[in-house]
Amino acid sequence: MARAGLTREKIIEVAGSLADESGFEKLTLTAVARHFQVRLPSLYGHVANSDDLKKGVALLALGRLAERAEDAVAGRSGKDALRALANVHREFACQHPGLFHAIRYPLDPSGAPGNGGTRLARVSLAMLRGYGLPEDESVHAIRLFGSFVLGFSLLETAGSFAHRPPPSELSWERGIDAIDALIRSWSKD
Repeated sequence: MARAGLTREKIIEVAGSLADESGFEKLTLTAVARHFQVRLPSLYGHVANSDDLKKGVALLALGRLAERAEDAVAGRSGKDALRALANVHREFACQHPGLFHAIRYPLDPSGAPGNGGTRLARVSLAMLRGYGLPEDESVHAIRLFGSFVLGFSLLETAGSFAHRPPPSELSWERGIDAIDALIRSWSKD
């Protein structure tokens, strides 16, 4: 019998907090059970296993990031939208390192409609509309943008840019300028 008051939502929420505190890669069902001061079997009425727990945290993270991205890009276009979307990702990575790691956890594509990942893809496509790219080229531009944001954010949160000047903020702005210039000059054929 599952402990009264324990729900899947509460478990996933706590797991997300634990991921931010200790790292997503260190997240375990045992740590979650310890937090709730219950025995491990008490969680199994709500999550099937560690993979299910991590998928739940990934969906939580994607949803939170998507909400921020939607708010940041609303009413913006072109470079302004690009910068807003990039900054949301970077800020999320700094504020929630465990959840940022979780957004890359493999999810079943059949569950994609409506989840945060799908919403993020829509926001990215909307951001690119201001550049006038053909739809088939937008996928490549989104992948380029995503690679820059992910790579920079992971390196920065790991302290990889702290060893010498100039400040990483300057490199970030230069990177956004370069991505903007590249997308603006992208072949529209």
